[in-house]
This record gives sequence, C-alpha cells and structure tokens, in this order.
Amino acid sequence: MNFTSDNAYGAAPEILKAIAEANAGAAVPYGDDEITAALQRRFSKVFERDVAAYPVLTGTAANGLALGTLAPPYGAIFCHEQGHIAVDECGAPEFFSGGARVVSLKGTDGKITPDAIKSVLPLYQRGVHSPKPSVISIAQATEFGTVYRADEIAALAHLANSEGMRLHMDGARFANAVAFLRCTPAEITWKAGVDVLSFGASKNGALCAEAVVFFDKAMARDFEYRRKRSGQLLSKMRFLSAQLLAYLDQDRWLNWARRSNALAQVVGERLSMLPQAHVIVPIEANEVFLALPNEQVRALQRAGVQFYEWERNGERTIGRFVLSYLTPDEDITKLVQLLQS
Repeated sequence: MNFTSDNAYGAAPEILKAIAEANAGAAVPYGDDEITAALQRRFSKVFERDVAAYPVLTGTAANGLALGTLAPPYGAIFCHEQGHIAVDECGAPEFFSGGARVVSLKGTDGKITPDAIKSVLPLYQRGVHSPKPSVISIAQATEFGTVYRADEIAALAHLANSEGMRLHMDGARFANAVAFLRCTPAEITWKAGVDVLSFGASKNGALCAEAVVFFDKAMARDFEYRRKRSGQLLSKMRFLSAQLLAYLDQDRWLNWARRSNALAQVVGERLSMLPQAHVIVPIEANEVFLALPNEQVRALQRAGVQFYEWERNGERTIGRFVLSYLTPDEDITKLVQLLQS
C-alpha cells in the first residue's frame, strides 16, 4: 500500500503506447520533429493563446530553467517555506540562475500572500546591497495539496507587476488544481497574471515528461540555450513530446487528476469518522495530511502502509498520504480498516 507519492506508480498504458508509436521510423532530432510541432499547437489550444512550450525530463529542470530565465544571478525569488524549489530541489534554482537567492516565506496551508511578500520586500530594496526582487514562485497545487484560486493568483501577479517582478507557477500537480477548480487552464495561468508555468505530467501518468510554458514568447529570451546547456535538449525529443501529446489528448490529464482527487476525498471522508485520525489541511487536490498517534504510525508501517512522515510533534506524527489515479480502491479500504483496528 503505497501512499508516499503519486509518482510511485508507473506510466499510463496510453502514454506507453504513444512512446511505442513514436518509435516507428525516423524523425528529425532535437525537437524539430512533427510530434513536437503538434505538441506546440496543442499547448496553444489548451491555454487559448499562442505559447512557447519546451519539453524537459524532470520537474526540477522545469523549475530551475524557468526561474533561471526569469531571475538574474543577483535576484531574489520569493516562495513558501515548504515550496518544492526551497526544500526539495537541492539548490537547483540557485544553480540554474547562477546565484539568485530563494527567499522562503511563511503561509497558511502552503500558500503565500501579497502581505507576506510585502513584509520582507524592504529588506530587498536597498539597491546593490541586497538581492533584487525578481520572481514570485507559487506551487499549484501546493505542497499541502491546497489550491490557489484565480483571485489569489491575480493578487500576487498585481504585486509582482507593481514591483517589477515575474510570477512563476510550479505546476507539478497542475492537473489536480484545474480539476478541483473546474476552470480552464487559462483562467488560473496567464489570464490571472502568470508569466511562466512548469507544467507537470510525471506525477499523473507520464513516464518522464514535463514542460516549461511561456505565455509571452518574448520572455523565453535565451531559454533554448539554457535548455541545451543543462542537458535537457534531447536528441530524440519526440519521445518526450509524444508523452505530453498523449497526456493532453482526450482530456486524459484532467480525467486522471479527477480520479486521484476523488480518491483523496474518499480517504478524508472515511478517516474523519475515526477519533484518532485528524485531517489537518483542507483536501483540495490529491494529498491528505493526517495527524496520528506515533504508535499508530508504527503499526501502519508494520502492516505495509507506506507514506511520508511530514512532521513529528511529541506523541503525534503528521503523515502525508498521496493518491494516484492508479491507487487501487482496495488499498484505501485496507488503510481505513487498519486505522479502525
């Protein structure tokens, strides 16, 4: 029973089929193939405007390259203190930007607000004596499985624009956010003021495929050089593009996200009836955060339940349970039965 992450599960059969089909015959290398061209058109259709989309292998590369393009080496990047770019990417944003500083901010349920950023901005507005405010980066959905609404994103974009910054969105679970909000992808990206999106697919059915999406092509500037220099320009790019194209086809990405979201709701509803398990964060995407007695945590682990121990506080542990659209229903039933017993 694996609830550690949605990327614990394999690729969807539709994705593997697309890779096999892309393997037939020969194609022009380095992204000049027909599949990659079709993907560009599909991304533009999904986001309702002409975009520049660049496939890459990993979410870390997508975030690092996006932020490296937006932030100069002397820049400051503001994000939540639990943001993936702050604690889970081994300094990749600093590396790809050549030295920009990631500034971590507190925020409820994984979100940052304009006020949180304003509270520290004076420290970064002292001319050459401090890093220059350059980027606000938010995760959608957040590390806590919560989701920014369009008006929250717009407020952050307004602050970014007024201070000469850019707004980046880490969309590792972007599909889950769109599915929860029941909105269009455009409504919570460029229409709300997002400049660049790290579009995730690997956590939701792809084998290894992400993309960096620029909503203003001019903003990409030297991105293609950065991607090449970082080793993310694949000679057989069609295999990345084929995954993303199949992912977007027939709204698979949203249908898969709807299922993983729904499974998280099922877990939350069933566990809310148990006195010893407390859901501590609103369940909006596909993550469930539970506060459990330490002895119960150990009992679950002995029974074969795998999950991430997010935080231990005295006699209780906060566990993170992530649902994939491939999570078997019987695993959820067994988890509830174990907690009940």
